[in-house]
Amino acid sequence: MIDLHCHLLPGIDDGARDLDTALEMARIAVDDGITLSACTPHIYPGVFENTADGIKQAVEALRGHLQAADIPLEITYGADIQMVPELAQGLQSQSMPTIHGGRYFLFEPPHHVAPNHFSDILFEVLVHGYVPIITHPERLTWLDEEHYPWFVEAANKGAWLQITGGALTGRFGKRARYWSERFLGDGLVRILATDAHDPVHRAPLLSEAREAAIKWVGEAEASQLVSGRPEAVIKDLDPAQVPPPPTTNLASKPSARAKPGGGWLKRLFS
Repeated sequence: MIDLHCHLLPGIDDGARDLDTALEMARIAVDDGITLSACTPHIYPGVFENTADGIKQAVEALRGHLQAADIPLEITYGADIQMVPELAQGLQSQSMPTIHGGRYFLFEPPHHVAPNHFSDILFEVLVHGYVPIITHPERLTWLDEEHYPWFVEAANKGAWLQITGGALTGRFGKRARYWSERFLGDGLVRILATDAHDPVHRAPLLSEAREAAIKWVGEAEASQLVSGRPEAVIKDLDPAQVPPPPTTNLASKPSARAKPGGGWLKRLFS
């Protein structure tokens, strides 16, 4: 498996706090069956002022520590880039890194406020030839029936959606699980990733999410979510060459019929 979203680099954002933590996370990833992790620290102006050069240097340093510790995890670079007006400019100037130097990059919407110009910024990076991978939309606190079509439109225009593995398994609560299952059932999810930040509460575990996805989309598509499409990103394949996700019949999935937050009577009769 390939993990395209992991905050593994030590001391660079709110992920691994030090080298020992990073090495522990790497061991967990290897034990879980992950062979390659993209180190994707936050780029969030005013909060995490990371740059492409700094991230690449940190990856090189961590790669040496992994080899010294005999941990067989390959790593590459990227960033979890906050949605900002200067996003396209940052990608073109290479101050903001894409994943493994290709056309794909992680696009992080604000967590708690529905952003202005969401579609405009997405369209701008798409017309410049980049493929935004929208990170963890299922965990956004502003996601609701009104805003769900934003992501449907984004996917139709060429953006990819990445769901957090732990959201699909219930580690982030019922609400995130509901939306992650709905995105999957509607055929909108291209990637599953860990978004790991530490070895305990947000560990780099992906196999359990793959198993959870099987009941929604089958084994072949579950493998695409954690292996096939992530490999295509690393190889920088044209999106047209990559198999799209299938849609499923949501009405046949009991857990998807009840929306999060409803009482037991609502769930019973929905």
